[in-house]
Amino acid sequence: MEELLAAPTLSIKSASFGMVRSQRTNPLLTPDEAANPDLRKLLSKIAINRELIVAISNNMVRSMLKLWFESIQRAGISNYLVVALDDEIAQFCREYNVPVYRRDAAISKMQAATGDNHGISGSKFHLLREFLVLGYSVLLSDVDVLYLQNPFHHLRRDCDVESMSDGFDNGTAYGYDDVSDDPSMGWARYAHTIHIWVFNSGLFYIRPTVPSIELLDRVTARLSKEKAWDQAVFNEELFFPSRPGFEGLHASKRVLDYLLFLNSKVLFKILRKHGNFANHKPVTIHVNYHPDKYDRMLGIIDYYVNGKEHALDRFLDGSG
Repeated sequence: MEELLAAPTLSIKSASFGMVRSQRTNPLLTPDEAANPDLRKLLSKIAINRELIVAISNNMVRSMLKLWFESIQRAGISNYLVVALDDEIAQFCREYNVPVYRRDAAISKMQAATGDNHGISGSKFHLLREFLVLGYSVLLSDVDVLYLQNPFHHLRRDCDVESMSDGFDNGTAYGYDDVSDDPSMGWARYAHTIHIWVFNSGLFYIRPTVPSIELLDRVTARLSKEKAWDQAVFNEELFFPSRPGFEGLHASKRVLDYLLFLNSKVLFKILRKHGNFANHKPVTIHVNYHPDKYDRMLGIIDYYVNGKEHALDRFLDGSG
């Protein structure tokens, strides 16, 4: 029994107090050049430093996709790609000289029951795997994201996954100690808990490492069996620790600066109301908290690109 419980030892000496640092950056995988020759050939022409922005789209979101790639072009970004799930959107991209890769998405029966948008969103984890196997890092982006700066200038690349947050301040985005109160326990009525708002699976950077591919495989496998929201599954696999009957994922993760990689709650409920942020230029803005996405995207473009000072005034904080 002692042999079974013994932990492996490393031939590494400890440093002095305060100088010990664990490894956070997992080694990159050796690319499998034979995995997808057509995609490999395309990526070799598009990617810069073996990384690129990828969006997965069908013809239902054509209008938002156009705003998406126009914002990328306006920001001077050339390493991006649209994975087209139908012929119509593939042809649309070609008409605008947008790099495109035509690919059919297999949506499981369980995900099909969640609706078209969630079904497609769930399939992206399986599609994304092909890029990582070829040795490319991907900034996976929904099409309701607008780019004002080049995001590759603001990544740390020290973790398997770097993701924008659904949080709206330092506590919610980066985590905080929350105290639960159960008066029936008397002296022990207070218990400390750790809270953090979820990573948003609509904008995250992922490196081609073993934990990254295991993450994609775990999410894909669960979504093929469960009627679940892909973002919830994505976060559960990233954050839930090992426990009896479950092996947690050993992936490193980083929260992107929530004031640079904005969600739309931060923009409409906080930033637009404070003069201190009048000259603040985000990197990206994801219209994830609001259903009137296209209209708000137009308003954001008017405000940040066209300089219309009151372009955001007409919008409610929330969805109404």
